[in-house]
Amino acid sequence: MSEEPTRPLPVLTEADTAEFWRACGEHRLTYGTASDGEVVFFPRRTEGGTVHESAGRGVVYTFTVVRRHGHPYFRSRAPYVVAYVDLDEGFRMMAEVDADPAAVHVGMRVEVGWEDHEETAVPVFRPARTLAT
Repeated sequence: MSEEPTRPLPVLTEADTAEFWRACGEHRLTYGTASDGEVVFFPRRTEGGTVHESAGRGVVYTFTVVRRHGHPYFRSRAPYVVAYVDLDEGFRMMAEVDADPAAVHVGMRVEVGWEDHEETAVPVFRPARTLAT
């Protein structure tokens, strides 16, 4: 019986990103602001910067559908969507969108969800739920 392939994870002790991945493990998506108030993302240490928690909602800026991949984990998920997501707080990040590739479109509202692993959780976006009126 073969074992299911697992997602490759980032180096969780890297000085610039360790705090980000620790927060992800708690299902918190974080970003920074520099001392002048400018939004800072990707996660990195900044002199005089402040860490904030994102609500995890935004829109798809652009995306691609990955249909072939060499790594066993990603090959098992194909086809899947990778997108740049513009978060409402003013930063852009690249992440997977867990949705039917045919349903994803530029401008689509998404919200963060979490793919849990023993060491951390990986942010994976999904279509935003709409509130009933």
